[in-house]
Amino acid sequence: MTTPAVEDYLKAIYQLGESDGPVSTSAIAERLAVAAGSVTGMLKRLAEQGLVEHVRYRGATLTPEGRSSALRLIRRHRVIELFLVEVMSYTWDRVHDEAERLEHAASDDLVDRMAKLLGEPLTDPHGSPIPAADGRLRAASWPVLADLDAGRSAVLRRVRDADPDALRYLAELGLTPGADIAVVERAPFNGPLTVRVGTRSHVLGREICGTILVEPID
Repeated sequence: MTTPAVEDYLKAIYQLGESDGPVSTSAIAERLAVAAGSVTGMLKRLAEQGLVEHVRYRGATLTPEGRSSALRLIRRHRVIELFLVEVMSYTWDRVHDEAERLEHAASDDLVDRMAKLLGEPLTDPHGSPIPAADGRLRAASWPVLADLDAGRSAVLRRVRDADPDALRYLAELGLTPGADIAVVERAPFNGPLTVRVGTRSHVLGREICGTILVEPID
């Protein structure tokens, strides 16, 4: 059994290290809004429990057991988010904080029943992949909108941003998973992108474009 605090650490390490390998103490501290000294102490305890491998000055990585626990929590979070949208009519900008509160309390059996009711979904409302009950994660590697060349078309697949204001803004523009989009123009010197969604065009900053994952259309 793991405590909510342990689960939060494992999830943070998994998400921060998905593509970059070992995760630094400072990155974990920033993600969880805690002191670096507290992170060091917790990593030592997690290492003693066999959940992480922590090398001083190099960072922390999850062991297979730690990764399994992290994916189990991520599954709970994302199934709960989808349940809130599909069954309880929440908007996608309101579900993250609710799921954060519920993910530690919900049992795996309850989440499995939610997933069955939803038709065993593969993604949450933001397009993030939902780990299967056995821990398998079917995740595609999509480029971000910020890297798409002018003149290219794509299908929006995922939005990484959890900020409610950003999600509301994107929804107002029609930038939700499944939307057909095209890059009309890229301003030079790291300037904004002009993106067409349907018949409308919008100017988006590079920062928010870096949170939008797309599947390019040849």
